[in-house]
Amino acid sequence: MVGGGSAAAQPEVPGPVAAGNPEFTANVMAPLKVTDFADFESDLRTVAGYGVDAVSVDVWWGDVEGTADNAFDWSYYDRVFELITANGLDIIPILSFHQCGGNVGDDYTSLLPAWLWPKYAERAHRGVRLGPDGLKHRSEQGNHSAETVQGWADQVVENEYRGFTRAFADHFAPRYNDAVTEINVSLGPSGELRYPSYNAHDTGTGYPTRGGLQAYSDLAVEDFERAALKKYRSLQGVNAAWGTAYASREEIRPPADAEAFFTSLAYRDTTYGRDFVDWYNGSLVDHGERVLETVVRALGHDFAEAEIGYKVPGIHWTMTNPAHPRATEVTTGLVQTSVDLDSPATGHGYQRIIELANRVDARGRQVVMHFTALEMDDQDYAPQYSLAKTLVGWIGQYAHDAGVELKGENALSGGVHSDAGWDNIHDAFDTWGYLGLTVLRMSDVSEGIGAERYALFIDKYRG
Repeated sequence: MVGGGSAAAQPEVPGPVAAGNPEFTANVMAPLKVTDFADFESDLRTVAGYGVDAVSVDVWWGDVEGTADNAFDWSYYDRVFELITANGLDIIPILSFHQCGGNVGDDYTSLLPAWLWPKYAERAHRGVRLGPDGLKHRSEQGNHSAETVQGWADQVVENEYRGFTRAFADHFAPRYNDAVTEINVSLGPSGELRYPSYNAHDTGTGYPTRGGLQAYSDLAVEDFERAALKKYRSLQGVNAAWGTAYASREEIRPPADAEAFFTSLAYRDTTYGRDFVDWYNGSLVDHGERVLETVVRALGHDFAEAEIGYKVPGIHWTMTNPAHPRATEVTTGLVQTSVDLDSPATGHGYQRIIELANRVDARGRQVVMHFTALEMDDQDYAPQYSLAKTLVGWIGQYAHDAGVELKGENALSGGVHSDAGWDNIHDAFDTWGYLGLTVLRMSDVSEGIGAERYALFIDKYRG
């Protein structure tokens, strides 16, 4: 049964605890782009002084390789990495294969390399000619997103991810091989494993709406058609399962009326709807696996002790909305609706997203999942219908059950400027087995209550 979730108290999960655990880490995020290097170095000294381990740094694809294909400029990162390590901190680079700008908190803009789109415009993949927008997601509103390359085009551009990763390793491994403790990999907008379902390319899809489906590119449509025929073996099998009367395979399509798909609850109550959502979610997980494994293979033996990380966003709104419960998690691709969304045994729908960490062939490296929104409370009322704190618990419980190493982040900078936010972060660590924290951003914990509470937090769990 698919339900709307519950904010009821949940039992504590036995298992790893952060206090005294050698896997515990306390990190901070650098600015999206450092413009004041004196302030940056001052903040580095402050956080290093009270025990922060490492600084997470977005390595923007569009900045490094933006001018021309295979022309890399690492000079900015040479300076940033030198300052970080000179102050006794380690580095956690984020291979940021996504656009910066247009999302909450973005104060910098870095677009994907301009040469990328025309380079592949004349190519074909699985019989589909790509054209100028062929690498982009296409939404239910018919709009294309240039924030990331769609997962259905991974095989087309995997050489780009491989080449960028290899160039990064060639340049930085000789100097920083031991200072890089984790490498995070961008798997979608804002560096998160999700579809661009609530971003600026569509209208009326921001917080706290259901967002928009992003499954309407030619590559996505072809993949859905192929998946349905594979599952049911023939067009006749599809018709029998879905109660349709399609005369040709070309009629197998994502929802023609996405709004009705949700308001009628077809996304959870019909075989077609559950099949579509399962495919949509499964496509996202497959994309994550492909890109993570591409990066691992490209790294080879460089940064051999570094873990591999990926980030899952806390999509906490519209969870109990009676009009379409859990719909925003569906449009972002995070949950299935063919499973019991009220059950811990399914991770409340997140089982495949969390178990991605165990699917990746990391060639001996540890794969770590990062989850956001640790500072938030539930707001289970209109219009938010949010179960943010409950969701943090669901993820922690299933990650423990699946044997996945889980670390956390705050979703919004303001969350570490209040005692209430820090109390929620402590709850996540004390109750649900989170083993590391990365604070968004370093400047928010370089003075005031942010610095005071982070120092106390580190003292508590490191001892």
